[in-house]
Amino acid sequence: METLSTRQVYANNWMTVREDAVRRPDGSDGVYGVIDKPTYALVIPRDGDRLHLVEQFRYPIGLRRWEFPAGTAPDRAAQDPAELAVRELVEETGLQAGRMEKIGTLDVAPGMSSQRGHVYLATDLTEGEAQREHTEQDMRQAWFTIAEFEAMIADGEITDAQSVAAYMLLVLHDRRRP
Repeated sequence: METLSTRQVYANNWMTVREDAVRRPDGSDGVYGVIDKPTYALVIPRDGDRLHLVEQFRYPIGLRRWEFPAGTAPDRAAQDPAELAVRELVEETGLQAGRMEKIGTLDVAPGMSSQRGHVYLATDLTEGEAQREHTEQDMRQAWFTIAEFEAMIADGEITDAQSVAAYMLLVLHDRRRP
């Protein structure tokens, strides 16, 4: 696939939208609308058989949703994913991890977005005060057992695709451990 031209059609502090004119391998021309967002880190805080989740209102779908703590650097800045994971965990939950291990990578919506996420498992946790951004003031947090978490997925209470996919990475990570 060859990019013939690109133009930015929209930008804000969290994303840009561009339109690319492309030439496919067969020679035909086409167009792609692409949402560019910075790399994010998603953190699975685990304490034994418990997982820590945050719940917040998600404006695009008009609903509150439980999910793993996650986020990007402010103002579309590039930041090392490992550093971002530490920052997001403390910011959203107040938890500090004695051990932070990368367990995988996710592409958010590769048919329309360039955004990639790095998934980390946080263990040896110490509790503290959350340091939420102003836009996260309505966020709630709670611990759930793995059985409760899986039931919430099955019952449609957890629908965040990144959280569900990250949990699968955790399951596979645990299967590989001796």
